[in-house]
Amino acid sequence: MESGYNRKFTEEDPLRIVISGAAGFIGSHMCDRLAAENHHIVAMDNLLTGSERNLAQLEGHPLVRFVRHDVTEPVVIEGSVDAVLHMASLASPKDYLGHPVETLEVGSTGTRNMLELAREKGARFLFTSTSECYGDPLVHPQVETSWGNVNPVGPRSCYDESKRYGEALTMAYHRTFGVRTNIARIFNTYGPRMKLDDGRVVPSFVDQALRGAPLTVFGDGSQTRSFCYVSDLVEGLRLLMESEERYPVNLGNPAEITILEFAERIRRLTGTGSETVFRPLPEDDPKLRRPDISKARRLLGWEPRVSLEEGLASTIAYFRSLGAASA
Repeated sequence: MESGYNRKFTEEDPLRIVISGAAGFIGSHMCDRLAAENHHIVAMDNLLTGSERNLAQLEGHPLVRFVRHDVTEPVVIEGSVDAVLHMASLASPKDYLGHPVETLEVGSTGTRNMLELAREKGARFLFTSTSECYGDPLVHPQVETSWGNVNPVGPRSCYDESKRYGEALTMAYHRTFGVRTNIARIFNTYGPRMKLDDGRVVPSFVDQALRGAPLTVFGDGSQTRSFCYVSDLVEGLRLLMESEERYPVNLGNPAEITILEFAERIRRLTGTGSETVFRPLPEDDPKLRRPDISKARRLLGWEPRVSLEEGLASTIAYFRSLGAASA
């Protein structure tokens, strides 16, 4: 049988795919997508920040096997593997600031172990990197050729540098061993299965709005973000996995909005009377965030399709279903 190196992702010719971070927010949505296409999935997570609840909809699925494993330990998978998706990471500020060593380890040792698995099995490899590689950007919007403006010893460096190192390691395995690799630089993504208490602006604002609590804005609220709905991101990752592009590709929504404007959008969609309170801007928090997705449009034919209004409506409905208003 042809290895996963060159095979296409088709329902008629299903692949066997190993996904780290499978019980996380984005990882679980990726599992949903690939299982729906009849691919065989080994869903791997150590559950430090992920939750088996995110995979509950796949429980008992004949093509999905959950393995509780920390990828900073050697990864051993019996049988063939066609694709390796390294999505494990402590991606929210609350998580990586609380677990800085683990964050660095999953980006370094964890990436190495997953690359070794891909190398051993002759599988393709996808590394999910981050827009945080650009730091507090000197180029706006952010384009892949920008080298970034990152504080290597600041409190956020554990996350930023783990991803930058992971990118370098991924390219080294491609150049040295010929591993078929892809690198996605993911910008702010939101949707169902985010954790309410993870410190990111979407769940924080929604949680506060549903409880009628003040919306906490850090700084003066003039800093910008660009929000991509999770189904759009998964589609971009899916297309990137089949591409021949080995260098990083931005995946995100280029529609930019200030945090103050975003707070007003949340107020309107939730119907809350929450006021706004201001707190000091955290150290090294980026002032601007907007992806240049020209490369993704050109190489993948990809761009986001879900509007902010539509995506937030689904996200708010999800949090309401969890009883967020009474949390």
